[in-house]
Amino acid sequence: MKLTGNTIFITGGGSGIGRGLAEALHKLGNQVIISGRRADRLQATIDANPGMQAVALDITDPSDIKAVAAKLIADHPKLNVLINNAGIMLPDGAAGPVDDTLLTSTVTTNLLGPIRMTSALIEHLKQQDGAVIANVASVLGYVPMAVTAVYSATKAALHSYTLSQRYLLKDSKVSVVEIAPPWVRTELMNSSEEERAMPLDEFIAGAMQQLGTDADEILVGPAVQMRANPGPGEHAWVNEFNDMMMKG
Repeated sequence: MKLTGNTIFITGGGSGIGRGLAEALHKLGNQVIISGRRADRLQATIDANPGMQAVALDITDPSDIKAVAAKLIADHPKLNVLINNAGIMLPDGAAGPVDDTLLTSTVTTNLLGPIRMTSALIEHLKQQDGAVIANVASVLGYVPMAVTAVYSATKAALHSYTLSQRYLLKDSKVSVVEIAPPWVRTELMNSSEEERAMPLDEFIAGAMQQLGTDADEILVGPAVQMRANPGPGEHAWVNEFNDMMMKG
């Protein structure tokens, strides 16, 4: 991915990894537009980064996605990069009945959201030079965290979808990138002060370095080893990882 001269739309860009990527790309001179449901977070982000723009978006609402996509294309005809970052992560209970509201909102936000957002912009992106779709997945798509089974499953599904999408777009102008963060200090699962998690600035620095290459997968720090885990013997590490998480 070229790191300058882009017009970039980032969902969930008002906090955490989304804001970190938005600010890093903004500093390189790209036109960055962020979205989210929390107006105060969006406003704080663009106030801190003059020239960055924001648009309100409910990623769970298909009609809102279509409307925002149409506005983006009209207002930013050179839009060539989509970063699907918006997501939610909540503890669930796969050992018993799972709350249906949690289930529906997590799947709708984390899986249907990126698919719908990409679908709304894909024909436009196909016409742009240097076009990129970057899906923010998670290492939990490879090594699931049992107490967030639904979240982990959505990220595994997004990884699978990304592989298919990359194959189908291989002869187009659009490159498809998967960003699979490790545990990062963000608001997800109240991890902002978690010492075992990677500092956000370190993750963003590593991710930006890799984004400037031709890498299909952006894997920083512990993500490399966790990406290598799936296979016939994967459950040993899944058990070890979850035992560690449960012990705190």
